[in-house]
Amino acid sequence: MKACFMGLGYIGLPTAIIAAKEGGVDIVGVDINPDVVNQTNAGHLHIIEPGMEEMLQEVVNSKKLHASTTPEIADAYFMVVPTPFKGNHEPDVSYVEAATRAVLPFLKEGDLYVIESTSPIGTTEMMAQIIFNERPELKDKIYIAYCPERVLPGNVIYELVHNDRVIGGLNPKSTEKAIEFYSRFVKGTLHKTNARTAEMCKLTENSSRDVQIAFANELSLICDKAGINVWELISLANKHPRVNILQPGCGVGGHCIAVDPYFITADFPMESKIISDAREINNYKAFWCAEKVKNSMLEFELRNHRKPTIAMMGLAFKPNIDDLRESPAKQIVSKVMQSCNNADILVVEPNVKNHNVFKLTDYKEAYKRADIVVFLTAHDPFKTLEWDEEKVILDFCGIYKRV
Repeated sequence: MKACFMGLGYIGLPTAIIAAKEGGVDIVGVDINPDVVNQTNAGHLHIIEPGMEEMLQEVVNSKKLHASTTPEIADAYFMVVPTPFKGNHEPDVSYVEAATRAVLPFLKEGDLYVIESTSPIGTTEMMAQIIFNERPELKDKIYIAYCPERVLPGNVIYELVHNDRVIGGLNPKSTEKAIEFYSRFVKGTLHKTNARTAEMCKLTENSSRDVQIAFANELSLICDKAGINVWELISLANKHPRVNILQPGCGVGGHCIAVDPYFITADFPMESKIISDAREINNYKAFWCAEKVKNSMLEFELRNHRKPTIAMMGLAFKPNIDDLRESPAKQIVSKVMQSCNNADILVVEPNVKNHNVFKLTDYKEAYKRADIVVFLTAHDPFKTLEWDEEKVILDFCGIYKRV
């Protein structure tokens, strides 16, 4: 069994590694970035994921996995590429289409084609139409399905194997063929459905999270005005046996929760009011945090007759990862820096060695030097820093759970 994975990013590469190691599948991983290809073939993981580099080295050394900038003939093809939005938050499936067209010459009777990329409803059918328009002889001769990923960065190895998966084929035979592949390495239950339901299921899962986070963020805005500690409030409310409020933050980021709800609101604008409002609340929270930082800087200058040194703690969209995609923390840092000429701003991200835009500072040094400390991402190293009454601390992510 040989599989071709189109895309070696945060999902494609780990899935390819697990399929090779746990499923015994021969893998060719394809990426348009030659640096990613070269690093992968050298056994070096280009993302941060605990334990994954050792597994990569094992499957590369055993020749179960290799990377390339071009597809190869295989038995199964997986589209695991980004699906960003364009214009006014309209879904952009051009990457999925480009990956699909790239494998078109290699498809043959009996092959399996699966989209894992989060996609608007109907994308699987759209790609099938492209395939059959270009290769009409494959009509009813290949298996086409949609199977969205369900993993938490930082715990990918466990979750790729143990999480349940939803698999929706264009027809029952395609569903069964996809289940046959995933059962090689997934120990969780594989749930059968159709492609449209599987597509909507992924969007629903992330939109649900977005709405829940928006409720917590809205509470934080209310509590700030009311003079209430939102962390204590949520802790107390969660003592109720049927209440489980999430923790607020400085917004919502990442390529899933911050993006996927737009795939619903773009196609169903009149029917998705709560989902749309949640997106607005979570986007506004980042703006609100940036304004709080700027106001604190002005207050410090008025009080001390000098400009403060500010430590912006964290750029990643969630704790203990290096993923900056759609990160509200990064947006906040950019907004603050753009609004303050010649301000002494120290940018901290312990999971990234170098950044093209920001000069990064060690977290201990930044905390020591800063007059104002702004916690944007709850990385574990930050939790080792002791509260300092001499500093102005803006804790947007609950490091100390004080306000």
